[in-house]
Amino acid sequence: MHVPDGFIDIPVSLAAGAVAAGAVAVALRGAREELAGPPGSGTSGERLAPLAGLVAAFVFAAQMLNFPVAAGTSGHLMGGALAAILVGPWTGILCLSVVLLLQGVLFADGGLTALGVNITVMGVVTALSGYAVFRVLVKVLPRGRRAVTGSAFAAALVSVPLAALAFTLVYAVGGTTDVPLGKVATAMVGVHVLIGTGEAVITALTVGAVLAVRPDLVYGARDLARPLKLRVGGEPVEAPQPRTTPRTSHRKVWLGGLAASLVLAGFVSFYASAEPDGLEKVAADRGIDAKAREHDTAGWPLADYGVGDLTDARISGGLAGIIGVGVTAAAGTGVFLAVRRRRDPDAPRGQGKAG
Repeated sequence: MHVPDGFIDIPVSLAAGAVAAGAVAVALRGAREELAGPPGSGTSGERLAPLAGLVAAFVFAAQMLNFPVAAGTSGHLMGGALAAILVGPWTGILCLSVVLLLQGVLFADGGLTALGVNITVMGVVTALSGYAVFRVLVKVLPRGRRAVTGSAFAAALVSVPLAALAFTLVYAVGGTTDVPLGKVATAMVGVHVLIGTGEAVITALTVGAVLAVRPDLVYGARDLARPLKLRVGGEPVEAPQPRTTPRTSHRKVWLGGLAASLVLAGFVSFYASAEPDGLEKVAADRGIDAKAREHDTAGWPLADYGVGDLTDARISGGLAGIIGVGVTAAAGTGVFLAVRRRRDPDAPRGQGKAG
């Protein structure tokens, strides 16, 4: 659902940019707490930051895998709900912001003037709405891994049509073409319900895989384990928790996730559907794209997920995907390390850095 230049007029694009900037500013503060790790876990922000960067890289890779959803239409992961569940809603917004910025600048995917629209719709709306649905469900469902993966499925399923509705609202205010709003809303929400089903499957499978290896690394599941209560003098007292060493280290999780991302972007992406995604299809059918403009970086070496003058589509696309995963992982990790290491302006002088 990457919105290109020309779909939304400049005043509304600037307003959406201001909303996105405000959301990122709030997310920067919230992410500092999320990246601190569970209390008493011994997991530092310096370890969680690379894992958050890995989540951004995985979202980048998964977004290259368009899957067919209807005749002549495809969809791809947005990743907001997935990122929010794995690393927290605020960190998830930052993950999507990093991905969308790099896609817009390096790969000519999503207009530069529409960057604020894309971050707001694909990042902020999906992360916050998806995480809200997830938290409500895990609170009411019986505790366990099935409840977590089921809640992740539902969260992702809901977040995608909500993002489509958010785009429709933005278009209603600043659309550059005169298309009846009812037709846009019906088409956008309808096709993105189908896309949301694919997103839900990917999200549930990914969250389930991480739960099976390192459940303590799933932010949304941190508080699901009930501590053992003992009665001492007639009063319930929380029993001390035994110290356990995770069977799989952070490094192995990071290497495994990176390898999966590289395989998805470098090899599996070649077999992705070539059909237009939901927004592209609706825009073409309804005339929303009448005033679309060519991307400002359309002539850059990695534009359209290809490398320069390489003529072999498999090699060109795969190499572009591998480069994208590497750049996203590095940029995301750098951002999250900086967030964790930034000195708290409210802390008394002389205190160390947070985390």
